[in-house]
Amino acid sequence: MRVIVQRCENAFVKVNGQLISQIDIGLCLLVGFTYGDTEVTVNKMINKIIKLRIFPDENGVMNKNVLETNGSILSVSQFTLYADTKNGNRPSYIKALNGIEAKKLYDYFNKELAKSINVQQGVFGADMEVTFTNMGPTTIILEM
Repeated sequence: MRVIVQRCENAFVKVNGQLISQIDIGLCLLVGFTYGDTEVTVNKMINKIIKLRIFPDENGVMNKNVLETNGSILSVSQFTLYADTKNGNRPSYIKALNGIEAKKLYDYFNKELAKSINVQQGVFGADMEVTFTNMGPTTIILEM
């Protein structure tokens, strides 16, 4: 499992020009799955995301997590996180988990994450327009 975590001031997803979801301050997560990922993997990743201290405290030091800032999460599925370009210019996605299994894990990820925080999400498998304002910029790559 691979997640790109972006601290954001705001974020939203559109599909076919229609606003699907949006958040104010929080995290924009680009989420990808690979073979071998399980619900255990997902739970470990959720724990890591929730505890990630990348928001400033009163002294401007990155010392608070998303919960301590009353933030939200915009979760977007992105199989291209497992793109492999070692053999040319056209990416191979053979390491990305198949759509049926990835959707199950993505749905589980969002359901479990929503037990702790407000989660908005994109549309699995859709061609989405994702827009966000990265604060910092702060971008963290997490992998399980």
